[in-house]
Amino acid sequence: MFFFFTCGTHTFTSALKGYENVTVQCQNCGNISAHVYKRWEWFTFCFVPLIPFSLKPWKEVGCPICNFWQDIKYRPDVTGGHGDQIPMPGYGGGGAPPPPGAPDQAAYK
Repeated sequence: MFFFFTCGTHTFTSALKGYENVTVQCQNCGNISAHVYKRWEWFTFCFVPLIPFSLKPWKEVGCPICNFWQDIKYRPDVTGGHGDQIPMPGYGGGGAPPPPGAPDQAAYK
């Protein structure tokens, strides 16, 4: 009699709640296509997840192009530098200041 069993791991990935529409730049390849995910790795037996490898899922920024993953605690552009705060896309520092001698934008409104 012969029994065949398969063992392995499987990583479950889903969008992190509150960050579903956030797209950021990948710090590995530079593409602006990385998203914020919740990942959880499990030990599987016969393709059935049995034991998680951690007590809580990982909160990471993942790039679908280069498959680079980075914890969001190392990404102040995602968390705003204040823990688990959700960033407000389109608000905040608008880039570099205008060069000296440039006309004021408010004068054209």
